Amino acid sequence: MSRYDSSLQSQNPISQAQNSVEKAHNAVKQAESHPSGQMIEQAEAAVEKAQRSIEQASLSHNQEPVQLAADMLAEDESSLHSLKPIEE
Repeated sequence: MSRYDSSLQSQNPISQAQNSVEKAHNAVKQAESHPSGQMIEQAEAAVEKAQRSIEQASLSHNQEPVQLAADMLAEDESSLHSLKPIEE
């Protein structure tokens, strides 16, 4: 898919929220594998962005996928809060 693709899928707030949650999930998993201060900060930023995306998507009428994404994000957020940065 091109970066400039203007399909409805790429503009749908629900799919944007799902993609954002997936990116946050990957960032949290990476921080769990390599818990440096920088990796944890990047994961926190990704989680915050995903939260904003979910807030936008919550305005839609189809709440089931939004709730699923929010639940997944909550699990990752919980995992992230339990991380302690390693000393380098």
